[in-house]
Amino acid sequence: MTVLRPTAEPGSVRLFARRRPLLTFFVLACALSWWPGLLYMAGWSSLPIAGFGPFLAALAVLGWTEGRAGIGRLLRSMVRWRVSPWAYAAALGVPALASGAAIAAVIMTGGSPDAAAAADWTAIPATLVLILLIPGIGGAWEEPGFRGYALPRLERRFGIFAGPLLLGAFWVAWHLPLFLAGQILFTDVLTIIAASVVIAGVFQSARQSVLIAMLLHATNNAVGGGYASPLFHGADSLRLGLFTAAVWWILAIAVMVLRKRA
Repeated sequence: MTVLRPTAEPGSVRLFARRRPLLTFFVLACALSWWPGLLYMAGWSSLPIAGFGPFLAALAVLGWTEGRAGIGRLLRSMVRWRVSPWAYAAALGVPALASGAAIAAVIMTGGSPDAAAAADWTAIPATLVLILLIPGIGGAWEEPGFRGYALPRLERRFGIFAGPLLLGAFWVAWHLPLFLAGQILFTDVLTIIAASVVIAGVFQSARQSVLIAMLLHATNNAVGGGYASPLFHGADSLRLGLFTAAVWWILAIAVMVLRKRA
């Protein structure tokens, strides 16, 4: 007589992840990123957010839904360096162009850069390398989650225009602890959504290389956050944020036009 043994049922979390993988990712990305907020309020941390949270969330959801194969694909995309030279040029040049144009616009409209901060441009390369290589410093390690995991799935479901915009809206929400802590300006809402569109275009043109997305993000944080932001104070700082958002939206529109033609 054949004895039928019950098959093991997946746990409730794993089952939910399989049914709602993107929702599970977004919830986990926040949960695994916002926990330093308590340490920040207690004065034990300088940042209220952990930038590597989206990466951990992507690993968890991929493990529940696709197993080792899915995790392996994500990890390989993080070291995919054989891409077009234009992808490297975009990753390094786009953030420099955006911040450079915004700085020039502030100065042309009467802004006065801080002389001491202006002399710190030599620290940009070292800052870029640290952000790129060390999880939690800057935002490069957000990219395996946001671009490596979420973006392709959002674009397949909602299209190449709505997908990056939806991701940008969530990306804004994910930055909530930084807004509440006053570490980024409200103008960054516009910048983040536009940057989501631009990074999506560069990422897709680079054969979905997460490494290129990480390089672009690290460059932007080193040039924009690390160098441009400390240059101005008060009203000049607000104008820098507005001009930065405007430049990123010009770039975002250009990317959408190019992707539509392609």
